[in-house]
Amino acid sequence: MAETSTFPGIDVDALRERILGESELALIDVREARPYAGGHILYAANLPLGRLDLLVARALPRRCVPIVLCDAGEGLAEQAADRLSRSGYRDTRILRGGIGAWEAAGGVLFSGTNVPSKAFGEHVEHVERTPSLSAEELAALIESGDDVLILDSRPMEEYREHSIPGGVCVPGAELAYRVHDFPRTPDTRVVVNCAGRTRSIIGAQSLRNAGVANVASLRNGTMGWRLAGLPLAFGARERYHPVTAAGRKEAKRAAAGVAKRFALRRLDRAALEAWRRESEVRSLYVFDVRSPEEYEAGHLPGSRCAPGGQLVQETDVFAPVLGARVVLVDDDGVRATMTASWLVQMGGREVAVLEDALDGEELETGPEPGGEGASMADDSDDRWLKPYERDEGVEQAMRDYLDWELGLVEQVERDGTAFWIR
Repeated sequence: MAETSTFPGIDVDALRERILGESELALIDVREARPYAGGHILYAANLPLGRLDLLVARALPRRCVPIVLCDAGEGLAEQAADRLSRSGYRDTRILRGGIGAWEAAGGVLFSGTNVPSKAFGEHVEHVERTPSLSAEELAALIESGDDVLILDSRPMEEYREHSIPGGVCVPGAELAYRVHDFPRTPDTRVVVNCAGRTRSIIGAQSLRNAGVANVASLRNGTMGWRLAGLPLAFGARERYHPVTAAGRKEAKRAAAGVAKRFALRRLDRAALEAWRRESEVRSLYVFDVRSPEEYEAGHLPGSRCAPGGQLVQETDVFAPVLGARVVLVDDDGVRATMTASWLVQMGGREVAVLEDALDGEELETGPEPGGEGASMADDSDDRWLKPYERDEGVEQAMRDYLDWELGLVEQVERDGTAFWIR
């Protein structure tokens, strides 16, 4: 389809050069979710053609951002380019030969979703030597009556579906903020889990970076627990309590150390306004990393709801423009700092924490406008099923998924475009 396209094309070598460069780039795969999950370029974000009009304004806030569209050669990119042009996007190109050309030139196609974040999680475990426990080891600790605190780093809706018995819902960026208010002794084993690996690893390492001792991730999460033949809990509702003054003080002290270690950038209000004025020449995302409930109760005008743990897990969804500016907002800097520490390590975007973000401001209330578009699906191709959501072959799908995650490090190194290995 590229030969007859009325839109400019770009070849594989030029695209790779752009990915490896420092200028902004939005690489967009316009196929539906399931074909996309079957194989895509590492930094390609998925904006399916069927929902492009609903998703594009939030994903690509700057109309003149350089965009490269790709598909599997079936002509979807040409249709998407036409839609974007009619919506005011002015710098759109189509990858010649689609993803097949990328693979033929020696590039890697990655299966699955949120691949940059998941590959980064495996990298973190390797580099930081993040401790982990198997399901059997955790079960033995519980059975023996050891002092164990199990923190589930997923959002509440995922936690309710299934969880480790006795686990408490403390999503991602809340971990280092809330952990100080849980009863603990020096002997307490703190175990962080998710459904698989990434949020377990990032959550456990967040606590370690914040100075919490005796922390480990649950290796392979709830999937590993089920594969070990251990019973899951369903419909649990146990979650963290409001942070205390003492807990907040300790969390802020720890966050200050993390900010220093990773040389995090801080912006004042004047600097943010300067970045806003430049948003036509440089893409800008402003994310509120608190819980959705806190966001709806009062948030900075123009900010988007992006709970910190999910933002780190889904960078390709929340901020698909490589080279963009990202400003993180919360009420006291702790959760924004912890989230920023991971985004900075992942690379590919300029990240800053807004100082005193909600002080002295007239805040907006209610949910984020337009956020519902991301969950709308048109047909069976619109949604990639997680292993535990399948009707049959669930345990084999779990094994395959966990093997896939473990294999991401080798794939990323072979591909050579990931920011954190340059």
